[in-house]
Amino acid sequence: MTRPSGLTLDAGALIALERGDRRLRVLLDETERAGWSIVVPVGPLAQAWRDGARQAVLARFLSAVDRVEIVEWDVATARAAGVLCGRTGTSDVVDASVVLCARERDHHVVTSDPKDFVVLDAQLPVIVV
Repeated sequence: MTRPSGLTLDAGALIALERGDRRLRVLLDETERAGWSIVVPVGPLAQAWRDGARQAVLARFLSAVDRVEIVEWDVATARAAGVLCGRTGTSDVVDASVVLCARERDHHVVTSDPKDFVVLDAQLPVIVV
């Protein structure tokens, strides 16, 4: 696998982070040291977020504005996610938005469920946590 220019995290990655996954922590630290970007689209954030008071690790990670970019949806992204779902016969627009975000930045996707991304884009580099 090629080294990423950055990482786009899905909900599974955010949950792994909150649970203290060591491999993910190392990957994020290496990414930061290399000066590569770390991106969290708002869809996976909504899927993973339950209670900031109980998700201190995730809240702290997301608040590092110099380290993590939160990417919001706009109308064009929403439409493109819908089109991607239509082309691939899938229905998860959040996963589709992760694919679009990663493609746009030439990132690897970090996920706990790689099969979802293979269907959406078999060429997209995926790192499993």
